[in-house]
Amino acid sequence: MGAGTGDKARGRMDEAKGKVKEKAGEVTRDPDLEAEGEVQQAKGRGKQAWGNVKEAGQKAKEALDPD
Repeated sequence: MGAGTGDKARGRMDEAKGKVKEKAGEVTRDPDLEAEGEVQQAKGRGKQAWGNVKEAGQKAKEALDPD
């Protein structure tokens, strides 16, 4: 598994769970659950971004030191 791949996968999972919570909150008219879903989505996007940063760092390292 490449650098950042796990973070990106976990981020996508958090984002998907957050979307489900947000929609459940909308349907049940539960603003707390809806907000929790929005926060979890943001957390997921952050994890994905961190995975992208790690991946870019790995690519830069490989470009400088191809061994």
